[in-house]
Amino acid sequence: MTDFLQVATATETREQATTLAGSVVTARLAAGAQIVGPVVSVFWHLGEFGTGEEWQLLFKTRADRYAELEAHLVEHHPWKNPEVSAVPIVAGSDAYLRWVERTADPDPGD
Repeated sequence: MTDFLQVATATETREQATTLAGSVVTARLAAGAQIVGPVVSVFWHLGEFGTGEEWQLLFKTRADRYAELEAHLVEHHPWKNPEVSAVPIVAGSDAYLRWVERTADPDPGD
């Protein structure tokens, strides 16, 4: 079976998150996206300490789609250096993982 990932990024606004999620899912780079927020972030940026509200995006995808998904996120993200990180999905229901596998297929044969 295909390996699966959960890929994360964040945006400044809900609208940016929705637009970015829509572009990823319609391109079949991920089977689906969840938008969570606002969340509070605490960080260092350009040598300065900061806090702020962000909208977190979580994408479910196939590992073989990661490179394209990362490139898409970097190209379409409103930030110059966005977080794009991935963690493996080590277990999941068989039906759900089959759905991710089919839905994130670049040639789904619909």
